[in-house]
Amino acid sequence: IFQKLLLVSFIRIVAWAYKAIQPPQPKIPCSPGGPPVTAPRIKLRDGRHLAYKEHGAPEDVTKFKIVYVHGYYSCRHDAVVTNTFSQSDPDPQRTTKSIALDIEELADQLGFGSKFYIVGYSIGGQILRSCIKYIPHRLAEEALLASAINYWWPGFPSNMSTEAYNRMLQRDQWALHVAHYTSWLTYWWNTQNCSLLSAEVRKQVQFEVGQQGEFEFLHLGLIIAFGTWEINPVDLESPFPNNEGTIHVWQGNDDTLVPVTMQRFISQQLPWIQYHELPKYGHGIPYANGMSDVITKVLLLRETAK
Repeated sequence: IFQKLLLVSFIRIVAWAYKAIQPPQPKIPCSPGGPPVTAPRIKLRDGRHLAYKEHGAPEDVTKFKIVYVHGYYSCRHDAVVTNTFSQSDPDPQRTTKSIALDIEELADQLGFGSKFYIVGYSIGGQILRSCIKYIPHRLAEEALLASAINYWWPGFPSNMSTEAYNRMLQRDQWALHVAHYTSWLTYWWNTQNCSLLSAEVRKQVQFEVGQQGEFEFLHLGLIIAFGTWEINPVDLESPFPNNEGTIHVWQGNDDTLVPVTMQRFISQQLPWIQYHELPKYGHGIPYANGMSDVITKVLLLRETAK
């Protein structure tokens, strides 16, 4: 009898543990129980819908077409420099490559032409590296603003990655460690009070930002950004072999979220990157007074950064 009770208790514990680590099902806009759709959307190649928001001059008179890829904990309304996702259908199978292809398809359906500009901020800037790999023929120019760095990308000196990683708060180290090595535990870990995404942080998620569900918005983003990448950003080839365009990287040397040493190293290894390091600037480069205009003029008009 004791053995049977022990077995039943063990099974219950396993069942409880399994349930605890399973993220809730995503909420699909316009489906039963899902949020309403108020944004314009396009239908993608696999049937998903991608929402967007247009900014600036009307499409028929504007000269430059820019796709803006927002950062973590943001949505289509947060176009600091200038456009894109929220109210989109969830994509639990998404990868850095699939996101690049989504961006290309968005530009195609919006009539951006054979080449277009892309600006990405933070984790959005990180995604722009996959655009260099997978859709280089579509790029006019790119601007990566305080682009997130994956501490496990190969090519970095080990002491550089270790030193930068150890500068983070311990709870942040654990959050990224779990996302990289045991992604199946990410949801459970980040719902604990000791995690990077504490309950108080998760309560602050704006309705439209997190309407796909907490896992899709908060946790899967970390897995994509800090998991194992199928490309090595340090070994990327220039998308502009004839110098017909430029990849710009903007980084503040007081950034506490993105290590300037690692950002600087990537740019040094890829001489075709135009690197702009700003003293006394933190992670919020595009929000700083006047910086959005400076970045736009350098990107579109090829002015010299001052």
